[in-house]
Amino acid sequence: MLTIEGIHVAIQGVVALRGLSLTVPDGAMVGLIGRNGAGKTSTLRAVMGHLAPSQGQIRFDGQDLAALPRHARAALGIGYMPEDRGLVPELTVEENILVPVWVARSLRSDERLALVYRVLPELQEMKHRRAMLLSGGQQKLVALARALAVGTRLLLLDEPFEGVAPALSKRLGEVIAGLKGTAVSVLIAQSDLNHSRRLVDAEFVVERGANVQREPA
Repeated sequence: MLTIEGIHVAIQGVVALRGLSLTVPDGAMVGLIGRNGAGKTSTLRAVMGHLAPSQGQIRFDGQDLAALPRHARAALGIGYMPEDRGLVPELTVEENILVPVWVARSLRSDERLALVYRVLPELQEMKHRRAMLLSGGQQKLVALARALAVGTRLLLLDEPFEGVAPALSKRLGEVIAGLKGTAVSVLIAQSDLNHSRRLVDAEFVVERGANVQREPA
């Protein structure tokens, strides 16, 4: 589904990724593990087209993503949950969820909303509230819902449990666990796999922007 081969990325002259490679097979849940600043977010941002690799390739279902504009990811069925949530404060919960769906014209808003509210029914109760009025944990739920709305084939989740109260962290874990065994592939970037080690089919460790071979336990 997703193949990253030897990508190099620099941000304002600072090298962020040094030949990183990983694969996310069809229907698999894969962990990308590393400390803060190791290159996890840069990897996901490169997949989404926010950062341009100077070397290497990123292919999705055999297609070179570098040849596509950023907004085309939504049309391919890729959903992204950034670590900082990335919501539009003035928009309502429902409007935030629908932003990438409006770009992916092949998707029907009513169908995607029905799916999101089925998975996260608590969001339906706050769908008319503006994002700026939500707690940090609630914003995380909305960011996950937005990714689910458009991510029909691949979800990129950046530190989904970071800075979230235990109850909401458990709720996020339940939703992500529910994706296991579905047709949707998932790449979870985390500082550790405490929340999802039993879920992932494979894990890649990144340090200073490069792959690290994890030693056997």
